[in-house]
Amino acid sequence: MSANYSFADVVPLPNSAVKIPRLGFGVYRSPSAQCVKSCQKALEVGYRHIDTAQFYANEKEVGDAIRSSGLPRNEVFVTTKILSPAGSPEATYERLLASVEKIGGPDGYVDLFLIHSSKSGSSGRKHLWQALERLLEEGKTKSIGVSNFGVKHIEEMKEYAKVWPPHVNQIELHPWCQQRVIDAYCKKNGIVVESYAPIVRNYKANDPTLVDLAKKYNKTTQQVLIRYALQKGWVPLPKTDNPDRIAANADVFDFDISEEDMAVLNALDQGSSGAIVEAVENE
Repeated sequence: MSANYSFADVVPLPNSAVKIPRLGFGVYRSPSAQCVKSCQKALEVGYRHIDTAQFYANEKEVGDAIRSSGLPRNEVFVTTKILSPAGSPEATYERLLASVEKIGGPDGYVDLFLIHSSKSGSSGRKHLWQALERLLEEGKTKSIGVSNFGVKHIEEMKEYAKVWPPHVNQIELHPWCQQRVIDAYCKKNGIVVESYAPIVRNYKANDPTLVDLAKKYNKTTQQVLIRYALQKGWVPLPKTDNPDRIAANADVFDFDISEEDMAVLNALDQGSSGAIVEAVENE
């Protein structure tokens, strides 16, 4: 891997004409007014990829920020997610449409819609995927995928999915939780792997190994972690509401972590016990 990544980089999604920007901006539970400001700042410094969810309760604010940015809608990639099915396929579909409308208005669309969790059971997962396939067919989303899915969940989809593999699997990924089994499976099947919590919510900011590497590269610990994710071939989604950090977290394209130091970071893996949110179930 070399430092020839750039902020403008995009990654093609499998069996699709859609390309996803290689670095995204997360808005996990960012409160309403703050979310608008943070997204505006992110778009101003060059992010073109925002990741929200129904669960974060700020989809409309993301849409507002994009509308107020002056950027053409097709230059910003927006992801949202649905956590669980509603009472019927129609009700679930209506819930998807409500998100699309919050973000893009009545004639709008989203770029990527994900099933947020694998926890609704096999019938719930099937129900959600079929609603997403319908949304895709109707052009209300450009691509569809999953989040927190392990190997068994993605394999199970083969029984009913018209669209397989899912375009994306968004999972917790950072040096302490590398989820190597699902990462390798997704790469083998062409599924784009997105990394949420790539800066571990700053819980590891004082980790001695990380602090040493940040000093060595003259970067912040967050920048080292985001760069690590990029060099692992993941699409990282760092989240912060601090305007200076929003800019700093994008300043990761002018240095390269050596193979030796990548190995040092790889050695920090604690498997599923290193997760701060959720490690997937593969079997």
